[in-house]
Amino acid sequence: MYKGVAAAPGIAIGKVFMIGQTELQLRKYKVADAQLEKEMTRLDLAVTATSQEIEAIKQKVAKEVGPKEAAIFNAYLHILEDPLLITATKDWIKKEHCNAEYALQETTRQLVQQFMESSDEYMRERAADISDVTSRFMRHLTGQTAGPLSEIDEEVVVVAHDLTPSQTASMPRDKIIGFVTDVGGRTSHVAIMARSLEIPAVVGLQDISQHVVNGDMMVIDGIAGEVVVNPDAKILAKYRQAQQKYVQANRKLKKMKGVTAVTKDGYRLTVAANLELPEEIRQAQKYGAEGVGLFRTEFLYLNRPELPSEEEQFEAYRMVAQQSLPYAAIVRTLDIGGDKFLSPLNTSKEMNPFLGLRAIRLCLSHVDLFKVQLRAILRASHFGKIKLMFPMISGIEELRSAKAVLDEARAELTHKRISYDKNMEIGIMIELPSAAVTADILAKEVDFFSIGTNDLIQYTLAADRVNEKVAYLYNPLHPAILRLIKGVLEAAHHERIWVGMCGEMASDPLMTPLLIGLGLDEFSTVPAFVPQLKQCIRSLNFAESKDLAEKVMACTTTRDVEDIMEKHGGHACLDQKN
Repeated sequence: MYKGVAAAPGIAIGKVFMIGQTELQLRKYKVADAQLEKEMTRLDLAVTATSQEIEAIKQKVAKEVGPKEAAIFNAYLHILEDPLLITATKDWIKKEHCNAEYALQETTRQLVQQFMESSDEYMRERAADISDVTSRFMRHLTGQTAGPLSEIDEEVVVVAHDLTPSQTASMPRDKIIGFVTDVGGRTSHVAIMARSLEIPAVVGLQDISQHVVNGDMMVIDGIAGEVVVNPDAKILAKYRQAQQKYVQANRKLKKMKGVTAVTKDGYRLTVAANLELPEEIRQAQKYGAEGVGLFRTEFLYLNRPELPSEEEQFEAYRMVAQQSLPYAAIVRTLDIGGDKFLSPLNTSKEMNPFLGLRAIRLCLSHVDLFKVQLRAILRASHFGKIKLMFPMISGIEELRSAKAVLDEARAELTHKRISYDKNMEIGIMIELPSAAVTADILAKEVDFFSIGTNDLIQYTLAADRVNEKVAYLYNPLHPAILRLIKGVLEAAHHERIWVGMCGEMASDPLMTPLLIGLGLDEFSTVPAFVPQLKQCIRSLNFAESKDLAEKVMACTTTRDVEDIMEKHGGHACLDQKN
């Protein structure tokens, strides 16, 4: 079993089809002066053919997926027009008196090397785009076939070190049932395309392509982010059962879309969606989410050489706000740092970035950047029900500082007579122990809390959640975590504000009865998990959940909590989880 990043939900089981990044073996040969113009013409014709091919892919993606995804290929077309590539290749032909294929190969090699040596992550990622474009360019020059994708004639799972957007878009959808890659993350081009095409995918597996061969049996769990190679009969049967249940659950999506999350004895809750990108609002609607419980804004800032403008941010937030109606959308301000970095700011490396300048701390140290985002969010609030949320608040002083900057942004918009929601709700993430312990103080100055259990567990138990050596310590059922959650809920409800949860704990149906019993008001999860959480809630009884919570809170060890949960909690949801 291999663990990676869940890029697109679903479970796929099939034979491996390897896609390698093999290079053509090109021969350099001398070209006479009288024939140099012919090589230039060949190059120009190949540019035209490649542009037409990419434009066709762009139109196909726009029709089958959407205009936002199709816009990825505008960058490819720009590369073909770039003198760094075309003019340099022609100069190489004239200087070396050589064939166009060899000149293109050498120009590309130098260009990719320059980009790969850049200290900027965005520039390094552009090297992959250049390679993808020039490989198509080279095929038109040499008359080669389209490559291994055209050879697929049965249902397979595709495995590669990396997959370019054009490769993903060119996949025969009736043959590709899933794919995995060594590299990539949830916000990479390939992950976005996979979710849009609804192909189960796991990325970021590091070296999976080195451990499989064509014909291997593979299971892709795009929900848990796991891949199993050549499973035995028992494991295969388990995943086939899970696959059937996933398919059955998807068939119920239309019925679940308009269903409310209410327990059998009438206790009403909200199940909202966590979004990484604006385009995912369509998935949230499809799966019946009641609004957006967490919209992460980091996608606007990552992997680019410049900071996003106020107008660009406004358009993204406005889209989410309008398409979330009649429900609300909670927009979290920039949460960069720790495991995410912002290259345009050139922030220095830190010994322990998770305890350093990140999230609200970074924003308060770069007020101009912060204010641009706040103005964009405020402007978008005029077009829908936006709620603003500050991440990583450690105490009342930080909260008041953030609200002061927000007041300045409001004043600037008022001065310019730009409309915004003057009653927009303001909330904070409870993800630090200091915030949880002082929740009674913080609750007096906000409209809601959202508990971020991933970091709350990590910081409380001093256990890195991605370090396998201390993974045994990272447990949401530790009595300390449960006491903090209970204290936050009690403090919030005493001040008559509501509490949501957007960490992984909220996505686990086995935790749902306990969280309901403790008094949680809102669950926010990835869109694909919304239906099963709704079904789980509707199968439970609030009074029984409260009894479960009382028993759990009397426990002194994690093992005691787990024993009670196994005996009394989550039975109504087990079939959906396993």
